[in-house]
Amino acid sequence: MRLIGCAALAVSFTLLPSCRKKHQAARIPPAPQPASAPRTSSGAPAARPLAVSLGYTEQGIASWYGIPYHGRPAADGEIYDMETLVAAHRVMPFNTWLRVTNLMNNKSVNVRVIDRGPFVAGRILDLSKAAAREIDLLGPGI
Repeated sequence: MRLIGCAALAVSFTLLPSCRKKHQAARIPPAPQPASAPRTSSGAPAARPLAVSLGYTEQGIASWYGIPYHGRPAADGEIYDMETLVAAHRVMPFNTWLRVTNLMNNKSVNVRVIDRGPFVAGRILDLSKAAAREIDLLGPGI
């Protein structure tokens, strides 16, 4: 069961430019494209990642997820660690950096998208426990 925390909190986020050093990597040819569109486990077409630009904003309710998913692979293949500053979004590309702001107290945190979700109606983002803690989102609940 996912842990949620947000008594009707509005959360806003914007894309952040990466602050990491750019490293030269070996060129690898792109992977072949699948013959058919990706599908969810129910057989419905899967949402495609958004093509977003710097300054894109979205506002809505965020939740957080912890222990049941801690140590398990996220959708991008990385092992989910609830004590790192990461998030799940339905369609943002993996490794996209977001600034998430709790509009109730104006606290912000920078997170990296590594997973898909949330899969609860009315929510736009799932934060790791550490990210939720940074913006005081742990205490409230729906």
